[in-house]
Amino acid sequence: MPAYAVLGAQWGDEGKGKIIDFLASDADVVARFSGGNNAGHTVINDLGDFSLHIIPCGVFREDVMNVIGNGTVVDPDVLIEEIESLSQAGISVDGRLIISERAHLIMPYHIILDTLAESARGISAIGTTGKGIGPAYSDKTSRTGIRAADLLDLDTLRERLEEVLTFTNKVITKVYESDPVSSDELFEKCKVWAERLEPFIGPAGRYVNDTLDRGGNVVLEGAQGILLDLDHGTYPYVTSSNPTIGGASTGLAIQPQNITSVLGVFKAYNTRVGAGPFPTELFNEIGETIRTLAKEFGTTTGRPRRVGWFDGVAARYSTRINGYTSAVITRLDVLDGFESLDVCTSYQLDGEVLDEPPGGTAALERCKPVYETLKGWDEPTAGVSDIHKLPTNAKIYVDRLEELINCKVDIISTGPHRDQTIMPKSVI
Repeated sequence: MPAYAVLGAQWGDEGKGKIIDFLASDADVVARFSGGNNAGHTVINDLGDFSLHIIPCGVFREDVMNVIGNGTVVDPDVLIEEIESLSQAGISVDGRLIISERAHLIMPYHIILDTLAESARGISAIGTTGKGIGPAYSDKTSRTGIRAADLLDLDTLRERLEEVLTFTNKVITKVYESDPVSSDELFEKCKVWAERLEPFIGPAGRYVNDTLDRGGNVVLEGAQGILLDLDHGTYPYVTSSNPTIGGASTGLAIQPQNITSVLGVFKAYNTRVGAGPFPTELFNEIGETIRTLAKEFGTTTGRPRRVGWFDGVAARYSTRINGYTSAVITRLDVLDGFESLDVCTSYQLDGEVLDEPPGGTAALERCKPVYETLKGWDEPTAGVSDIHKLPTNAKIYVDRLEELINCKVDIISTGPHRDQTIMPKSVI
């Protein structure tokens, strides 16, 4: 039966955590399918303020199972720290968390390689989070990765580590001239991981499919956004996985026909962290004002986010790739009080008008946004939960975004709390 995907429709940081936490009230399972702790979901609810990086946002609902799928990469140290942090807040994951036995692990040498590679790139750095995500996925594709299931067979794992480190240490010492990783120290760390995480490691895909077969509701938790997708994003300034709808199927081993709804989460403006093209970026006082009002700093890195006007070209592209059945607009309240607001309706590239982003990064860097200006509103939208109480110009703005996205807007977020949400009709 139904699986409902909640996807980042821009460059990530759209506020998916709040939406997933909100929708989890009707879910049996919340399942994360891609990325690692390079993603961060901020959730504010009656239990407190939380920043999650790998545990799914359904963890705040006592009757929800939380699944980390095979498409993710998992840093065991970060996961254990997150489990303990939640426990200190009175939230136990015992019996409510499954880590796919097929999920790959982020090893300490992945973090070392990530940092060394970014440093070596100098001014051409991609702007990674330095969390080891790329190197972990690289090892996955080169068939030298370590998976969660390997922690359950320590004797075999010891041999695997010796094998992998023989090559990896050569790269670290010969290419980057840094210190090698100790096999003995790493194995001792793996023993600690195995003891702590063994109760959670299992056939996650089987569990999700069994839930669907018996008619349960599954929320598929996206991380990052489509414009950071390895294939469909602003390559090479992208993540190392597929946060698009295709990644949901492969990253959890579920059949595509089980995904009945796809929710695309859009900010009412655009933000981006790290390097790469950003056609609507604002370099003026307006951009700084939005950044300050919205506290636009990365949940994972703390870096200031780049801020820009809403990009309708990227939004239509996002819808075409992911096939949204519903759109979600977040952070509308941030735009309260602006006299006017610009939205990008097309690009100009070398004298040509484009209605879809070009595939080449160099071409996208040269694209100039074509703007349409809309009137702002003085009345506050913050905290509004009734569509009829939205200021007229705010409703006009949302309606215009809906046209540009080419998908019905079914949820509007007007603040960080669960009850600061407009949802005229149920989407799950």
